Amino acid sequence: MNMNHSENMNHAMNNHSSMKMDDHDMMMHGGHMMHMGNLKKKFWVSVLLSLPIIFLSPAMGVHLPFQFSFTGSDWVVVIFATILYFYGGEPFLSGAFYEIKDKKPEMMTLISLGITTAYIYSIYAFVKNDLLNSKVHVMDFFWELATLILIMLLGHWIEMNSVMNANSSVHDLAKLLPDKVHVQHDGQTMDMAINDVQKDAVILVKAGESIPLDGVILNGSSQVNESLVTGESREVTRQKNDKVIGGSINGSGTLTIKVANSANSGFLASVNKLVQSSQMNKSKLQNLADRVSSWLFYAALTFGIIAFLVWTSLRGISGGLERMVTVLVIACPHALGLAIPLVNARSTSIGAKNGLLIRNRNVISISSKINYLLLDKTGTLTEGKFQVRKFDSLAKNYSADEVIKLIASLEQDSNHPIAQSILQFAKEKNMKLYSLANSKTLDGKGVSGTLNGKEFQLVNEKAARKLVNHFPKIDALNYTSSYLVEGNDLLGYVAVGDEIKKNAASLIKQIKDLNITPVMLTGDNEKVAQNIAQKLNISEVHSGLMPADKQKIVAELQEKGNKVMMVGDGINDAPSLAKADIGVAIGAGTDVAVDSADVILVNSEPLDIISFLNLAQHTQRKTVQNLWWGAGYNIIALPLAAGVLAPWGILLSPAVGAILMSLSTVIVAINAETLKI
Repeated sequence: MNMNHSENMNHAMNNHSSMKMDDHDMMMHGGHMMHMGNLKKKFWVSVLLSLPIIFLSPAMGVHLPFQFSFTGSDWVVVIFATILYFYGGEPFLSGAFYEIKDKKPEMMTLISLGITTAYIYSIYAFVKNDLLNSKVHVMDFFWELATLILIMLLGHWIEMNSVMNANSSVHDLAKLLPDKVHVQHDGQTMDMAINDVQKDAVILVKAGESIPLDGVILNGSSQVNESLVTGESREVTRQKNDKVIGGSINGSGTLTIKVANSANSGFLASVNKLVQSSQMNKSKLQNLADRVSSWLFYAALTFGIIAFLVWTSLRGISGGLERMVTVLVIACPHALGLAIPLVNARSTSIGAKNGLLIRNRNVISISSKINYLLLDKTGTLTEGKFQVRKFDSLAKNYSADEVIKLIASLEQDSNHPIAQSILQFAKEKNMKLYSLANSKTLDGKGVSGTLNGKEFQLVNEKAARKLVNHFPKIDALNYTSSYLVEGNDLLGYVAVGDEIKKNAASLIKQIKDLNITPVMLTGDNEKVAQNIAQKLNISEVHSGLMPADKQKIVAELQEKGNKVMMVGDGINDAPSLAKADIGVAIGAGTDVAVDSADVILVNSEPLDIISFLNLAQHTQRKTVQNLWWGAGYNIIALPLAAGVLAPWGILLSPAVGAILMSLSTVIVAINAETLKI
């Protein structure tokens, strides 16, 4: 694809990289971007750098059985620890920089506080012990530094693996449009790059091609498929003076169109702007782990400073410094780095087995607060496929099977989607079609042809009413109906249309049982929408909607204090999926819809929404439990480390604090594995 086309699709995308991720990127805390491949490499290199430290440096102040030392081993530890601090700790230090710059210290700042304190104090201990030969041995934290960096890198790697990476919706939208446009000028037709086509240019769109740009038809008539951009399930007839939308598919006719909007100001560009603005707002959500980390940061800083001042007055600056360092290192437990990633990894695994992909973890905590479930009709509540739903004879001398055989025979030269669905139906019924002669396309009406020496027409309702003497009431008008006519006689009809998904009714019932209000949003016409809504017992219906209309409805509900979940599958759903508190995309939908959503239903099964709500509820519960285990012990550990109970002989040493950290890590790992849907 022409790269300029993708770039010019929406000029507002210049800041695209600050909001979206490519196939291997993940947005880190504080807005810091990290590359998936780089993080994996950084983790394994850090493992190698940590080995000398783990084998040569005391753990928690104690030499473990597998550890040893030799002359100069302390220098080896210092060198490897320094490289590890700056190399393995880089993503956390960079993330902390952005968090502090935004005046929102969270996870990255807390981790950086822990590893920086451990590193600087350990260098201080090395200088005192090895260079100055101090009589009083100062305990270092090189072992804690190494394991803390490894655990945190591992946690973020697990988290990145557990979340589906997003693709750029701007490129997905661009794929709907052709690279070249047939432009007419001075009686000649030339191919031109889509970005070079200006407003008011005259272009030619041949049968079966994508309509490249918004415009008005100057000449020609055709059935146009606008389902990808409007949600309208039926093809619509477009003729002279009618407006057409860039991205829709031209049918069997040839259209001459006057361009109304250039590539970067048309319908799809406006959809992209809606999607991006909504995603920008949603990305500002702060997750629970970040809030806990923020609280811990301030708590650790407060306790650390108080401990330093108090213990300096009692035991001098070295005593105060050791006590402050103990507080700051304990404040960043290893478990906190794994508490959420382990739950998310387990949740993702369970979700995948049940056809769920959760791309935005922030929506987990919102799931229990949803008030409204907004559902697109076509492809979400319905199958989104044209099939023969009903056919019958309206003449005494023709059977229903004979009628459908004649209809299929008339359609055998057509590539129209409705014709193809009729032919597929006839094929499944093993019908041998009649030979077709004099086949003609009746613009905006249907087709005609000769079968067994007789002239037949297959036309729409409007044309049929003009041709026949008597048009009876037919219970098939909720579908796209075509009528078989011979002369002035109506012989029969075929109804082709969409069908409600088998579990859609069950979904609506269960949603109502959860005290959530279901609402149908569709670009389809009111008659079809009301028919589907009535069958599903949905009382709130909005039909004939454009993308901006759907997004507006979401915004209006949110302004009233409601939490909204939106489910859809088309490009016209993308802005509302991005705007909703939780956007859920049907897996079989367009790439743009999928990329705008927080959750993807891989199996395109509406009832999986209930599975998501259950999984989200259980995941949230485990998340809270793990946060208590991973960071809650600080409620006790921080005051003890600061020496609150020292007058009674209770003083938490760095070694005991490190043991507590290890125990909490084991507990959060076991607790995460007990998650079930």
